Amino acid sequence: MTRRSAISDGIQPFRIEIPQADVDYLHDRLADARWPGEVPGVEWTRGVPPAYLKELAECWRTQYDWRAQEAQLNQHPQFITEIDGQRIHFLHVTSDKPGAKPLLITHGFPSSVAEFLHLIEPLVNPAAGQAFHVVAPSLPGYAFSTPLGGTGWAMGRTARAWAELMRRLGYERYGVHGGDVGAGVSGMVADLDGEHVIGAHVVTDPLTAASVATFIPGMADRLDENDPVDKLILSRMDAFTKEGSGYLAIQNSRPQTIGYGLVDSPLLQLAWIAEKFHEWTDLPVDRDQLLTTVSLYWFTGSGATAAHTLYEQAHSSDWGAPSAVPQGFAVFGADDTVRKLVPAPANAHWTEFQRGKHFPAMEAPAQLAADLQAFFGPLK
Repeated sequence: MTRRSAISDGIQPFRIEIPQADVDYLHDRLADARWPGEVPGVEWTRGVPPAYLKELAECWRTQYDWRAQEAQLNQHPQFITEIDGQRIHFLHVTSDKPGAKPLLITHGFPSSVAEFLHLIEPLVNPAAGQAFHVVAPSLPGYAFSTPLGGTGWAMGRTARAWAELMRRLGYERYGVHGGDVGAGVSGMVADLDGEHVIGAHVVTDPLTAASVATFIPGMADRLDENDPVDKLILSRMDAFTKEGSGYLAIQNSRPQTIGYGLVDSPLLQLAWIAEKFHEWTDLPVDRDQLLTTVSLYWFTGSGATAAHTLYEQAHSSDWGAPSAVPQGFAVFGADDTVRKLVPAPANAHWTEFQRGKHFPAMEAPAQLAADLQAFFGPLK
């Protein structure tokens, strides 16, 4: 697990330093926001209720301390480099523990590396068990991996960039982990760079698995509507298609159009992300951590560029191939449906958690860290 060489290949240290004028501008925009009316009695059925968003926006404007969160992010060593014409920002936190293993962790949508703020410490400095050197990049087009250098940044191109990043860092053998889009990228890294990847670990939940089955070719082909478990999956797929996929449909088809609103309106960027945190979590998520992710999108204007990468994947035929490396799956909010959808090998590492859903690194970091230790610990 040793590194082949010192940091090289144009990797430069990086610190987050948002100008105060940008922070003041955000506060002014929130104070002067123009609010839509509300249809009585609809609550969350048609989107984020005004009362909820007004309270959250006021917290963002008057209570949330960006500088404190910026300082917390800056406690972790950060770097930037250019790969395949794209600026890539990443956290690289090394462990002093003997036998620490390199671990590349990738966030999803609508998230950021702030998702890992409570996960990094138990991975790098565990009280017992396997320790890790953590590499956590910002996906191309997200946060400080902007501006987007061009078209074509679907998961496959990102996976190739991640393999190159780990080569530049000098890691000959490393593990990969991710959720949401990050799970897809991690699986493709394992396929493309199987010579160096010791194992691939992903997280999911039943609702995410069902929604993914609506657009990844072949996932739902074996479902039988007369089987009770399959019937539940099909009902969740139908609900996602009819009620839950609007955010994805517009980004998959018109990322530039929605991008104007996401970059110009802090309310839209806040609602765009807060709605998904509300729908996709069942354990409390630290509000400061949520607002840090929203702030990263806002300050970098990456709501638009993240949408463009979703467009790229929707128009890509490359969804990767099964990898031969050991595979691990952590299923949060588990029921019987995920095993029917995920084509895992018989010897795959499975852990099922009854609580937590789409953002386990924020909802249940201790449980996720323990599962990563259990999976990667025995691997060579």
